[in-house]
Amino acid sequence: MTATGTLHVMMGGTFDPVHHGHLRMALELRERLGPARVYMVPCQVPPHRAQPGATGSQRLAMLKAALVDEAAVVADDRELQMAGPSYTVDTLKRWRQEIGPEAPLAVMLGTDAFAGLEHWSRWEMMPELAHIIIVERPGYDVPAESGAGRLMAARAVSDMAALWTRPQGLVWKTELSRLDIAATDIRQRISQGRSPRFLVPDAVWHYIQKEGLYGFDAVQSILS
Repeated sequence: MTATGTLHVMMGGTFDPVHHGHLRMALELRERLGPARVYMVPCQVPPHRAQPGATGSQRLAMLKAALVDEAAVVADDRELQMAGPSYTVDTLKRWRQEIGPEAPLAVMLGTDAFAGLEHWSRWEMMPELAHIIIVERPGYDVPAESGAGRLMAARAVSDMAALWTRPQGLVWKTELSRLDIAATDIRQRISQGRSPRFLVPDAVWHYIQKEGLYGFDAVQSILS
């Protein structure tokens, strides 16, 4: 089967809060891929990590504020509409049903996430639903004997143009600029009364202050 149309790329995460590292990665991937649209998808309930400090609606609002002038990168609420844990394979199944069998679909994972893929729920189904785009992260390797390593060996392509030759099933690895910014550090800064400005877009920082997120107190507004 030959793929048709725009490549849809899912970039999942808690985005608690979204920061310039997330945004730069999404934008560079969109620029590299060309005829594609990147969807930043905040999860409802992350199954493998602590619960977010902001609600789903607040995290979505911050994403929308950050992306207001970037039409090819979209804040997508599909996981927030579902109850319970956010499993990527379930999201991809619903996405595939929505766009049909011939449209190319991909999910973006960092090397660290891809290396632990066999610990994800029903991970073996993912290549039957979407391509996997691996963004390299220094210091992380994918053991050849692991499930992820075998998947890469069987399905890796070096030319990104291959992602448009079929709807799903390929693994493509790329490098993007990585800004050393962590949402954990941002939340800690805010809780300690320090400003996260220039780590997050100003619109996101203003929203955090307005909503009193991450321990922000109105008396700290002098920091803004």
